[in-house]
Amino acid sequence: MKRRSLPVAAALAATAALLLTACGGGDDKSGDNDKIAGADQGSKKPTKSAEPAGASEDSPDGVDVSLPKDMNLVFDWEKPKAKNEAAAMDDAANYVRAIYRGIDKRTTKDAAITTYATGEGVTYAKTQIDRRVDGDWTATGTRRHYQATTRSTTNGNSVEVAFCVDSNKFYSKEVKTGKVLKTEPSIDGFDYFKIIMVKFPTGDGLWQASKVFVETKAAKCQ
Repeated sequence: MKRRSLPVAAALAATAALLLTACGGGDDKSGDNDKIAGADQGSKKPTKSAEPAGASEDSPDGVDVSLPKDMNLVFDWEKPKAKNEAAAMDDAANYVRAIYRGIDKRTTKDAAITTYATGEGVTYAKTQIDRRVDGDWTATGTRRHYQATTRSTTNGNSVEVAFCVDSNKFYSKEVKTGKVLKTEPSIDGFDYFKIIMVKFPTGDGLWQASKVFVETKAAKCQ
């Protein structure tokens, strides 16, 4: 998917720590309030540029989000008709890819993280990556994302992208030995995510994850 080529943002300051789950998450604190949490948080302007990778299907913004063949992230959802919501959904998927690219590359400083995240979105991504780097794990298998919905703020600058995740066929793998740590399918493998995407101020169509909420053991995703 080709959309645009933008400079890569420098690492941004973290503002809050989020709780972890086995597949990466925290308690869903957004509740049922119709107001989108974090909607007033603007996206920070990059403070440093870097040479982007060449644009390709794996680098929609001139930034590489490719993953190894055994790390299969499936986004089984339909795009909304609203242009902003469709773009926000695309970049929510790129944010998830960026996290797992960081896990694969064993770094929190990959260009994809600083392109597709800001504020607490950076915090969340770094926490997930650091946890696996410290444990000397990567990931393998198929992680399915589905039942996605979107909703926008009145001004259109923030979009909540919510979706289910099934990680029952997505496993940790020891980096040194290559051993896959398989588990039996259970409700533990289902999570419900809400990612608050904020529009990058340049108006070039880039959206960044600013907040992440996760409901673990999500029965509604079974």
